[in-house]
Amino acid sequence: MMGGVVNQPQLKSRLALVDDDDPQAPPTFKSSSQARGAPAETDATSSQAKPPMPVKQKPLLRRVSRDQWLSAVLAVASITLLFAVWYLGTKYRIEFYIRFKNVPTPYEVFRQALEMGASTKFVTNIINSVRRILAGFAIAILIGVPLGLVIGRYRHVRSFFMPVVEILRPIPAIAWVPMSIMLWPSNEASIVYITFIGAFFPILLNTIHGVHSLDGVLIRAGRCLGASEPRLFLYVILPGALPHIFTGLAVGMGVAWVSLIAAEMISGQFGVGYFTWEAYSLVDYPAIVLGMITIGVLGLACSGLIRLIGKLLMPWLAFAPGSKK
Repeated sequence: MMGGVVNQPQLKSRLALVDDDDPQAPPTFKSSSQARGAPAETDATSSQAKPPMPVKQKPLLRRVSRDQWLSAVLAVASITLLFAVWYLGTKYRIEFYIRFKNVPTPYEVFRQALEMGASTKFVTNIINSVRRILAGFAIAILIGVPLGLVIGRYRHVRSFFMPVVEILRPIPAIAWVPMSIMLWPSNEASIVYITFIGAFFPILLNTIHGVHSLDGVLIRAGRCLGASEPRLFLYVILPGALPHIFTGLAVGMGVAWVSLIAAEMISGQFGVGYFTWEAYSLVDYPAIVLGMITIGVLGLACSGLIRLIGKLLMPWLAFAPGSKK
């Protein structure tokens, strides 16, 4: 080294003498196991040998929130209150505006239910009513939902269909009974048609409202991403309108049961409505109340099934504003 200049042989010799531990040496990357002096293979083997810690599942009773418990208690309390009013009114024969003089007691209705449960006639009536309600409701969904999507989407289609809808919608289902008997070749078809009429208009109007309530930004975003019109319906419009559609399904199911019972009372030969009207004709009061309770239970079951399907098809509603997460 002369005059501060290092020649090439001396530079090579100095680089060769640089050790890995020299702080002036360039950094080298070492694993944590090598830094501790242990080989990497040992740590990998030990990590694979350790089984994962099992996740402890909470008991079912603890997974139910306090709000769900409170809702269940309130539901039981409301039903208990209803039966308590019924029991007290029939026991003391209250006649203050509401006359409980001829109303059967809960025990008489329960005894009637046991007698009917032992026979196949009452079960046959229930099966016929459920078959009719499912057939009419399914037809209403297959026609009402696609038609509602198209009417809500296209202005010219709406201008063509809505005048007819607004003319037919105010006509009650009971007024369709004579016309349906003339239109259809059998009583069974006419009853299914009346059930369809009862469910069709709530489903149609709520579907139209769901399309109108859809944010236009979503449709424009789908167009910008290159979605065709069928894909826009399938992936944007239909999911956005689903909450309103299921509201229409719940309302339509209730109206369909009302329409079905009215049709069975007038022109039916089987069904819960026919059973209730026959009991009234025979002055069998416990059977009348049994038919009414059966209609309520069947309607509750159908509405609960609709809500369950809605939760399964729309899981994102659990994260909507105001919902319990």
